[in-house]
Amino acid sequence: MKQKKVIFHKQRAHCNPLSHHQLDYPMCPSSMDWSKLYPDFPDQAPEIADIGCGYGGLLISLSTLFPDALILGGEIRTNVVKYVQDRIANLRSENSGKNISVLRMNAMKFLPNFFFKGQLSKLFFLFPDPHFKKRKHKSRIITFGLLSEYAYVLKNGGRLYTATDVKDLFDWQVSQLDSHPLFRRLPEEELLKDPCVQIMLHQTEEGKKVDRNLGQKFYFVWERIS
Repeated sequence: MKQKKVIFHKQRAHCNPLSHHQLDYPMCPSSMDWSKLYPDFPDQAPEIADIGCGYGGLLISLSTLFPDALILGGEIRTNVVKYVQDRIANLRSENSGKNISVLRMNAMKFLPNFFFKGQLSKLFFLFPDPHFKKRKHKSRIITFGLLSEYAYVLKNGGRLYTATDVKDLFDWQVSQLDSHPLFRRLPEEELLKDPCVQIMLHQTEEGKKVDRNLGQKFYFVWERIS
């Protein structure tokens, strides 16, 4: 298994999602051929997406929790995508990881190009770039305007998961989501019943880094409502 520290896979922690990246994307969801990414599931499409999937820790954990669901990681950094592709290839050579894949994508610009209305049941935004400066807040992955697109691709009852170690960003996310009419924040007792919560907090590379540094994590889950 190639290690993240290998020079080939080195990449800046974040990149500007509003820059003009050279990206391939379908004109519409019906032109997306998912069988190329999931050859063992030729008649299925992803129903779970991890946006900004990083080095794939969440994807791998979810693959065993939801073995019958296709799970897609979206990541904008080229070298990180290549690392996750290699990681998945190694898993598949050992007869696992067949229901997970990764694509280089800019979800802030092209998410509806990939997914039909109501296609997804779960959408993860974990430890994203906080974009601390006020003039950079427009680059945050969760904004009121983008939430309408996320609501579009989520089915009714689908869940949007957020986690961060930055309190300012967390407060921003809460303010955006709580004010959006298509999302309902789940109460604590419902979070305790959701196995995805513990996985998202402790199985991502960023989550593990926060644990090592004895940092604090802030998280919530919102439900798509009609």
